[in-house]
Amino acid sequence: LGLRYQTTYRYEEAVGFSPHDVRLFPRSDRFSRVRRLDFTTLPKATVRFSRDVFENTVASCFFPERSKELQFRLAINLDLDEKDPFHFILEKDAVETPFQYETTIAKLLAPYRGRRTKDRLVVPGWAPPTSRNRRDTVTTLVELNKTLHECIGYERREEGAALSPAETLRLGRGACRDVTVLLGEILRQMGFGARLTSGYLRESDAETRRAEGSLHAWTEVFLPGAGWIGLDATNGVFCNHNFIGAAVGLTPADITPIRGIYFHKKRIPAQMTSRLQLINL
Repeated sequence: LGLRYQTTYRYEEAVGFSPHDVRLFPRSDRFSRVRRLDFTTLPKATVRFSRDVFENTVASCFFPERSKELQFRLAINLDLDEKDPFHFILEKDAVETPFQYETTIAKLLAPYRGRRTKDRLVVPGWAPPTSRNRRDTVTTLVELNKTLHECIGYERREEGAALSPAETLRLGRGACRDVTVLLGEILRQMGFGARLTSGYLRESDAETRRAEGSLHAWTEVFLPGAGWIGLDATNGVFCNHNFIGAAVGLTPADITPIRGIYFHKKRIPAQMTSRLQLINL
């Protein structure tokens, strides 16, 4: 698969730029391997690659000059192997939920289990299992994922922070980042370790919804015996090889594809455009 991505910011006057952090580089695993990666900016930047605390590849871009245009271009070729999202066997203690993580794992997952809202999140038409009414773990997650897909309408929104989970539920609609945050918080409310993911989605049929900026976001849950499993509540599916993760984290700020600001003595009108091409090589 070939990924060709470009984002351009245009300003009415020349502006200065803070360092920009770019998290658009696929996280290689058993099912995806990067064969080619070309990354360029306009104006030309000094680029330093590093890995953040979540092991995401980050390109920190430093721009020495002012400009009326800022552009990021990325060309990536990937080898992808087919992935069955249900090809795993859970540890016996995790087959039904709610369950308790083993002590060592629970300590490592503590940041991923900590709730980030005090709101009580109630999904219409769905109730979580209880200690008195345990249910099959995978079935429970499939049902939750499907229910959110059905009750939260998709809304394309180019800019702005993710909505709070309670606001997304109240509105009954949201962009993929809103649904991702909502599902992550529900999973944490249920006692699971959950993290947010951003990356690319290769659409396999006409029913799949596109995400803002041609990028996508989804949620991952940690299941003993299976590891991190991707759930895309925007489309109501578990994640297979068509989901190509670039960044994972605890909050939307951790997975923002491009983050930075511009400097000027006054507020300057700006416009952003982005394009993603997926090419079968």
